[in-house]
Amino acid sequence: MSKKETILANARLVLADEVIAGHLVLRDGRIAEIGQGATAVPGAHDLDGDLLLPGLVEVHTDNLERHVMPRPKVFFPMQGAMQAHDAEVAAAGITTVFDSIGVGDPYGDGFRSRDQSALLEVLDRLEAVGALRSDHFIHVRCELPAPNARELFEPFARHRRLKLISLMDHTPGQRQWTDIEHARIYYTGKKGWSDARFDEEVLRAPERQRAYAQPNRQWFTAYAHEHGVALATHDDTTVEHVDEARELGVGMSEFPTTLAAARHAHAHGLSTVAGAPNVIRGGSHSGNVSAMDLAREGVLDALSSDYVPVSLLQAAWKLQREAGFTLPAALKVVSLAPAQAAALADRGQIAVGLRADLVRVHEVGGLPVVREVYRAARRVV
Repeated sequence: MSKKETILANARLVLADEVIAGHLVLRDGRIAEIGQGATAVPGAHDLDGDLLLPGLVEVHTDNLERHVMPRPKVFFPMQGAMQAHDAEVAAAGITTVFDSIGVGDPYGDGFRSRDQSALLEVLDRLEAVGALRSDHFIHVRCELPAPNARELFEPFARHRRLKLISLMDHTPGQRQWTDIEHARIYYTGKKGWSDARFDEEVLRAPERQRAYAQPNRQWFTAYAHEHGVALATHDDTTVEHVDEARELGVGMSEFPTTLAAARHAHAHGLSTVAGAPNVIRGGSHSGNVSAMDLAREGVLDALSSDYVPVSLLQAAWKLQREAGFTLPAALKVVSLAPAQAAALADRGQIAVGLRADLVRVHEVGGLPVVREVYRAARRVV
């Protein structure tokens, strides 16, 4: 066995369509061989019969934002925040993560009204010394009614890590916030607004939407197509929203809020992405469609951990218990499907020639517990 070769033995390998008892040979960062049964090669790493899964692929997480701003209007230095975020997602079995950066805040007083470009320098600095556990890309979330969206996007434009742009419109009264009272709970609770401030912003929101949403939608869509960046819509609620997304050339419908929208998106080839916390909690925190209902209807393509990294792997287990998924099918929702939606062809399943992004899992109390994580054959957890 060469210095660049690792053998993982005595594992239950979760492949694309089956689970087998076997071993893997990892060479130069990739899966070189898949073998059934035991191996007698000296120096093989015995996994004691644990499951070996493909590394999870996370296309939309706000988890970094929580570390940068751990309390309202309290900001932590970016490098420390990134180290904490990176360690947390890797420990959850996520080997590829799209750090979601919101650009544009119509209200001018939130996290997304600030320049977050320091993230790019921090990622390069940590990567240069081998300090990153997961593979990090950038997903820029563009708040269309915000007058400062394009300005805040500029540092991320043409950057090598930018792989996904999503088009968002959080105007109260539509999409995610169709129910105004759910929006009130969120803005008064998370942002600390008074009821009077909320009522005032609801009155002003349609004017901002008319002024900025459509020009920004056209600009960001054109940018994504010109530069080969994957494009997503956010909180599609109606069939008309999905048809608009299709006309824009969108490939991903993130967090559709109704079953009708998810059915229409799925039927027309858009990858439907729902929230893993929605699966775990049994429903949406904003009163929208249950992700489990999407799974049972056969219109759930991929999951995102959104704001709780550990939820991604646990949701795969719940899909088995409550939606009739096999383990390989459930793992596809959190690995191969999001990788394909983001145009990453070199990862997402255990197959010869792909990156050796792997997660060793032991079941405790019926739930998966991560014991080891490998990214490109290097053990990172």
